[in-house]
Amino acid sequence: MPDLTLGLCSVTFRNLDVPGVLAAATGAGLAGVEWGSDVHCPDPATAREVRRLTDAAGLRALSLGSYFRAESHDDDFRPVLDTALALGAPRVRVWAGTLGTDASDSAHRTRVTQELQVAADAAAEAGVELALEYHRSTLTDTLESTLGLLEDVDRANVGVSWQPNVDQPTEDALRHLEALLPRLAGVHCFSWWPFDARLPLEAREDLWLGAAEVLRRADRPVDVMFEFVPEDSPAALARDAAWLRRAIGQD
Repeated sequence: MPDLTLGLCSVTFRNLDVPGVLAAATGAGLAGVEWGSDVHCPDPATAREVRRLTDAAGLRALSLGSYFRAESHDDDFRPVLDTALALGAPRVRVWAGTLGTDASDSAHRTRVTQELQVAADAAAEAGVELALEYHRSTLTDTLESTLGLLEDVDRANVGVSWQPNVDQPTEDALRHLEALLPRLAGVHCFSWWPFDARLPLEAREDLWLGAAEVLRRADRPVDVMFEFVPEDSPAALARDAAWLRRAIGQD
């Protein structure tokens, strides 16, 4: 199996400060953090301090989890990129617009594509990758739309951060992961069922053991980042991380 780096999305613990997030990650035996730009890492000055604390904890900044939405007139990618560079993050999570596929027309899709191209070119010049959030109410809300968008954007440094869609059956979720594998930038790891009811990771063992099997066929290392643990609990994170390590043979 390619190397799977287990990490944490800091948005899982918006109620904790940066040292608290780092303590939760190290307590769970994780290797790095995707730092969210909404609370923990909003600007370059803060990012430099987050980087110092992350390094001191012996962890890596896996990604900047931004809320940049291509096509939104309120968003400017340059400050996001500057924050990622100050953080030392190799990747920025971005969003494919503000509308879902069914609500979009060709003009909207063109604007999203063009803004992603501009952002990708700026990121590539700085040696940074972009990861489209695989998420409802954006142009990555279906597999077909996501694959088409990646083809239209046509930038080697743009991939996808996969996660199971809400209420998506296991077989269908794994089919999506398999199809996205060539452009996979990372995985957000959680168990919701039904809808957004948070469960221990083991409660969807078929999904996550199946995902691990799919990831065996990746041709490069993959970051698997825990998100949305039950009750926003560091203890739940530690439990889920221990289970996944055992399941994939890292223990």
